[in-house]
Amino acid sequence: MMVMSCSRTVNDLKGQQNAGALATVGYGTALAPIRNAIEKGKRISVISSETRPRLQGAKLTTFELMNDAIPVTLVTDNMIAYAMSEGLIDKIIVGADRIVKDAVVNKIGTYAAAIIAKEFEIPFYVAAPVSTFDISSSSKAVKIEERDPKEVTHIMGKRITPKGIKVMNPAFDITPLQLVNAIITEKGVIQNPTRENLENALN
Repeated sequence: MMVMSCSRTVNDLKGQQNAGALATVGYGTALAPIRNAIEKGKRISVISSETRPRLQGAKLTTFELMNDAIPVTLVTDNMIAYAMSEGLIDKIIVGADRIVKDAVVNKIGTYAAAIIAKEFEIPFYVAAPVSTFDISSSSKAVKIEERDPKEVTHIMGKRITPKGIKVMNPAFDITPLQLVNAIITEKGVIQNPTRENLENALN
């Protein structure tokens, strides 16, 4: 997941996978608006969260942005609200693994970022290809994958928690569409993405 400022800051909050060129092709998905804005001469910098538990933001997003000479700063996941409160973020762009008729399903942490963005009145955008849409389904039909507890209890193969601790490790969360200002696709931008607007845009 990610955040973009036309003049100042972009913030990456992705969770389970990377949404850049390493994971997709060419510009990537959530990174595409940033690369496009840079090509158009916009001044943009990025705040990339580490993206626990698998650290894709720290490993992949930062690598891609640095490779493209796009200014990027790494923060821990729990620093996102602080960054917003300090005025360091003015737009958020996240990727999506699936978009249903009432919600965006994306890496864990997306929902929290959307709620915080709402609190600070920061626009929250989703960048995803139309192949991600499944508007015949609803969020109630989405089954969230629970991943290996070792992703939480261990880092680089080393245990960081007490033995025997119970672990929750959902790979994704569900963000209601009412928290999303617009969805950016290869076919255009869908403003106010209600179910009706999604259907009209995709037909």
